[in-house]
Amino acid sequence: MKFVDWFPYYQGIRAEFGYSTEKDQEAARMLSGMIKRKALEPKVLQKKIAGKNVLVLGAGPSLVENTKMIKRNKTFVKIAADGAVQALLENKIKPDIVVTDLDGDSASLQKAAKSGAVMVVHAHGDNTDMLKKLVPKFKKVLGTTQVMPVENVYNFGGFTDGDRCVFLAEEFGAKKIVMVGMDFGSTSAYKDVKDPELKKRKMQAGKRLLETLAKQSRSQLFHASKKPVKGFSPYY
Repeated sequence: MKFVDWFPYYQGIRAEFGYSTEKDQEAARMLSGMIKRKALEPKVLQKKIAGKNVLVLGAGPSLVENTKMIKRNKTFVKIAADGAVQALLENKIKPDIVVTDLDGDSASLQKAAKSGAVMVVHAHGDNTDMLKKLVPKFKKVLGTTQVMPVENVYNFGGFTDGDRCVFLAEEFGAKKIVMVGMDFGSTSAYKDVKDPELKKRKMQAGKRLLETLAKQSRSQLFHASKKPVKGFSPYY
C-alpha cells in the first residue's frame, strides 16, 4: 500500500487512540539510525513471499488449537505476530518472518531471530525503550513505521502486529494468505493482557483495516478462526 493511501487510515487510528504523529516519526528516525549497518532490504521479503502460500499466525486463543494444521501445511511461509512466537516455538514451529513492535516475549523473539527468522521490527512512539533494548541483539532487521518512511524503515500498512502481517504478505505478492489465531478479541494465547478493553479496541481497528484491504487484495484470503472477517473465506 502506498503511503499516500495509508495515511488517512493512520490519521483515523491516531485520532481514536490519541497517538502522536511526531513521536511516531521520531521513533522511526531512531530505528533508522540504529539499524544503519544491519538493515535488510525489502527484496528479502519479496523473495520469501512472492507467489507463495502464507500462514499469518496471530496470538489469539485459537492459535494453539490449530498447531496441527500449521504443521500440516509445511510448504506455507509462516509469518508470525510477535505475541504468537512463544507459543509457536514451544510447539516446535519455527516462523519464517516475525512482525514485531517488541512487546512479545523477549527471549522468544531472540530465539526466533537466531533460528533464522526475518525480524520485521516496528517503531512507534510508545516502544522506543524496547527498541533500544532489543534491536542491538538482532543481527539483521527490516524496519517499519506507521508514519512517513525514512531510510531503511518502510511503511507497508497495518496497525497491530497481526494485521500488519497480512498487509506485508499482500504487499509482497502472496498467492494465498491464511490467517490463523487471528481472533480479534481481548485475550491472547500466551500472555496476560493488561488492559483487555483497550486490547479489544485495537483488535477491532485491525480487523476493520483487513476488511478494507480485502476489497482490493490481489491475494486469495482465508481465515481459520471461528470469527468471520469480511472478505476472508473459511479455511478448513
